[in-house]
Amino acid sequence: MLVSIITPSYNSAKFISETIESVLAQSYQNWEMIIVDDHSSDNSIRIIKNYIKKGTPIKLITLNKNSGVAHARNVGLANAKGEYITFLDSDDVWSKDKLNKQITFMENNNYILTYTAYHKINESGEKIGSVNVPVNVDYKKMLKSNYIACSSAIVKKELLDDIYFPPLKLRQDHAFWLSLLKKGIIAYGLNKPLLHYRVRKKSISSNKAVAAYYQWKLYREFEKCPIYKSVWYFLNYSILGIVKYFR
Repeated sequence: MLVSIITPSYNSAKFISETIESVLAQSYQNWEMIIVDDHSSDNSIRIIKNYIKKGTPIKLITLNKNSGVAHARNVGLANAKGEYITFLDSDDVWSKDKLNKQITFMENNNYILTYTAYHKINESGEKIGSVNVPVNVDYKKMLKSNYIACSSAIVKKELLDDIYFPPLKLRQDHAFWLSLLKKGIIAYGLNKPLLHYRVRKKSISSNKAVAAYYQWKLYREFEKCPIYKSVWYFLNYSILGIVKYFR
């Protein structure tokens, strides 16, 4: 089974080598990596091209203007050839058995969408926490919190014919999973920390007020929830976010 790994990249020179190396080290070797560069101004493109010159199954797509992570992921989806689709952000790192264990988990149980637990690391790569995941999530549960770390997920490509990342500045991955789960799909969790998720101090998502604004926008504008449901789900999101922050 070919796995397409989609990596949006923007000024990622500091971390992209570590991300790529974690893919090259995978025990599961039937993969293609599609890196979509979102008009970077640093030397990340040069770093990526050096890996391509070595004959690695990496494809680089460069965008002629900065269009945001959602668009970059959608470009990757449009060019993916694998039967499985997975995402890996340009500052995150996989454990060497990530693909092998998760694909086996999916095939043994006939699952079509899965996610895993993960360690949180800082910008220096030091472990600063861990996040366990529930056994499964459906649409209603997913409205309360985004239980699926984007770099941990694998989905069957056949499900994505009409599903794309919406053009939101934040929470586009949460909206993406909600679009899938709204079809009646259940996502299943593998509670093993196979991802190292990097927490960056200056990222947009680290601003809690901005993140809360886009979460509310997700409920009201994207999901079209009535005001009372939006308030209920937002309260759940806030409480669960506080719990997750201190893990």
